[in-house]
Amino acid sequence: MSQNTQHDHISKKRVVYTMPGVDAVTVRRDEAYRAADGDALTMDLYYAPRSKSGARTPAVIFVTGFADAGAQRMLGCALKEMGSYMSWAQLVDASGLVAITYTNKEPAADVHAVLQHVRQHAVSLNIDENRIGVWACSGNGPTALSVLMQNAGDCLKCAVLCYPYTLDLDGSTSVADAARQWGFVNPCAGTSVDDLPRNVPLFVARAGQDQMPGLNETLDRFLVKALSRNLPVTFVNHAAAPHAFDLFDDSEASREIIRRILAFFQFHLDVG
Repeated sequence: MSQNTQHDHISKKRVVYTMPGVDAVTVRRDEAYRAADGDALTMDLYYAPRSKSGARTPAVIFVTGFADAGAQRMLGCALKEMGSYMSWAQLVDASGLVAITYTNKEPAADVHAVLQHVRQHAVSLNIDENRIGVWACSGNGPTALSVLMQNAGDCLKCAVLCYPYTLDLDGSTSVADAARQWGFVNPCAGTSVDDLPRNVPLFVARAGQDQMPGLNETLDRFLVKALSRNLPVTFVNHAAAPHAFDLFDDSEASREIIRRILAFFQFHLDVG
């Protein structure tokens, strides 16, 4: 979902920020978490360089709202193989957390299967099952919100939404229209801000020059509703930035927002 239509290029695009430790990651690839139609759905786990065997480390799940079959057609690879996801995962990893990306066939259901697998196998995965955050961008936003609505409980401690589609509120159909146009799922259809948990901090990054149809209009309504309900929202508006500014706006302002996102995860997931 980018203004750039050169699929081979966008698949290799990396985040415009880097930090020490990103090249020292340990990646546990293709951990099976679910069988679907005879095939194994898998996840990659990026482990912090300083993590020790047996240590229980907080984790961040990179939520996807696009089926990989569609992503393959649109982008040329599964989402977890994109340079953007791999570089974000490396940044989270270098910040002292486990980063998790995954393949999927049914986005709305598979993300919950990932969370369930991580919690059930937390010991062998060296993950603290009670300190988990989620990250999502663009059309993946509604799926991430559905995770918060259904699985907050005691395990999900925070969520980051970057230039996200969110909820159709006050009669809007912009999210539903974009879902049909771009092919992402919208499991939050018919829900409202009232369905979100009151105790899960949100970090929302808005791209002021976002060109995606209806995105900022729905995001602005979402933020107004969230604040009127006094939800714990941290909000930053990158006024000059386009959609996917973390990939396409190579500026100090973009890098500062990325640093703030990483610090948000560290704070709310209690990274020592």
